[in-house]
Amino acid sequence: MNADQPHGAGQVHSEAADWAVPRATGPVRALVRLPGSKSMTNRALVLAALSDRPTLITGPLVARDTALMVAALRTLGCRIDEDPTAGGALGGPDQAARHEQAGGPAGPDRADRPDQAGGPDQAGGPDRADRPDQAGGPDQAGGPDRASGPDRADGSDRADGSDRATGPNDAGCWRVEPGLLGGAGSAVQVDVGNAGTVLRFVPPVAALTSADVTFRGDPRVSKRPVGPLLAALRECGAQIEDGGTGIIPFLVHGRGALRGGTVTVDASSSSQLVSGLLLAAARFDNGAEIRHRGDPVPSAPHIEMTVRMLRACGVDVSTGAGRSVSNIWRVAPGPISAGRIDIEPDLSNATPFLAAALATGGEVTVADWPANSLQPARQILGLLAAMGGTVTHTPAGLRVSGSGQIRGVFADLSEVGELTPVLTALAALADSPSEFTGIGHLRRHESDRLAALAGEIGKLGGDVTELPDGLRVIPRPLRADGVVFDSHDDHRLVMAAAVLGLVTAGLRVRNAATAGKTFPGFDRLWAQILAPAG
Repeated sequence: MNADQPHGAGQVHSEAADWAVPRATGPVRALVRLPGSKSMTNRALVLAALSDRPTLITGPLVARDTALMVAALRTLGCRIDEDPTAGGALGGPDQAARHEQAGGPAGPDRADRPDQAGGPDQAGGPDRADRPDQAGGPDQAGGPDRASGPDRADGSDRADGSDRATGPNDAGCWRVEPGLLGGAGSAVQVDVGNAGTVLRFVPPVAALTSADVTFRGDPRVSKRPVGPLLAALRECGAQIEDGGTGIIPFLVHGRGALRGGTVTVDASSSSQLVSGLLLAAARFDNGAEIRHRGDPVPSAPHIEMTVRMLRACGVDVSTGAGRSVSNIWRVAPGPISAGRIDIEPDLSNATPFLAAALATGGEVTVADWPANSLQPARQILGLLAAMGGTVTHTPAGLRVSGSGQIRGVFADLSEVGELTPVLTALAALADSPSEFTGIGHLRRHESDRLAALAGEIGKLGGDVTELPDGLRVIPRPLRADGVVFDSHDDHRLVMAAAVLGLVTAGLRVRNAATAGKTFPGFDRLWAQILAPAG
């Protein structure tokens, strides 16, 4: 198979490889503990790699996307190891290789056609580009000694009304020793997989090395926007070869420094195009002024996350409007000093579990829900409440209860596009139509999410229509009838199918292992919340 073949081309479907989604036999009642945030982990890794001193990252996510980031930064000269003095139960950087395997194929079907991009076949050094690992991110500015995390909800072993606690209880710690490759003439290779954060956060770091860095990835990643970032880096003085394509594969000629200055970027396809520049800008000779020009930037809260994490590391960041969400961002040149970065639980990955409460009329509590989150917690809870959930803060964590009735909604999801698959699944089970807008950019994510949702839910008898900028959902009775829900190698599609399977008997999902991209063991934890107590 090559990068131009359609999904599944040349592959033999095996029913044994499908995930049989468990059906709920009654209201779901559970207390869950979730792994760390992918968005915070990968930002924290970049900040630690560029820091002026070693950094301890607590509670990092161990998954394919973070494994790829660790491998990329190791390749560029950074050292990342488990901290034996800090404890932790998730295992070390190299153990995460198993999670990358679970995250979907990383084998011969690669976007490895760099006719113009030189470099060796393997990443330099003993830590290959298919080795995983990760770290975490801050919540509040706490001075140079600690990029401190948010206040956590006080935990207890059990939530009132829930039967059991499931999920990881301890997340481990990683020590990151900063360092960038020196010595002109070295050539290395970075595998971005299908991770947008690696694709867009690592090239600015590569430009600060003294190496020639070739970027490659999975076939689908060639559809994901990176051209505006490469153009902005050229404005900053970087030398990049991409054959005029603006996509993977490309070659960054690191020269040990980058001029920086004022750049203009069209980030209407991804907020990560801005975040990638922001994370490294303090290390540019002149810092950077980044100006967005184009349609509104989607997922703006993730830029706010980047700005807050930078400020927590002592970086001087200002915005044109005096707010984190803006069209202009200014980063002064200077040191990045992390020290310690704490990772929050991944609230996007909490959403399917909270949605299970609405779908079954049960209640689900997420332990350690941050009181002052870097993630879009307010938007997540507001949408679940609008669809019929009752949100309660308890000593055990954040609880969402369902009444057994799901309301349709009309909502702009431009700030939280990653929630679209799960919310679309809930909307398909609602008592009235829904319409989601502001999400046209999802056509260029891990899959074409709008087409995939319309097609896969349609196969079950649902009615989901693509709009120019979103989806319209009209609830219909759903039946699996032996139909296999195709994940399209997209972790969020697996989570949507899990919610649908709660009330749709016999639903099976093709390549559910792709959930390992951000949530290894998702299927096991999902089964645990549905298991009878006792």
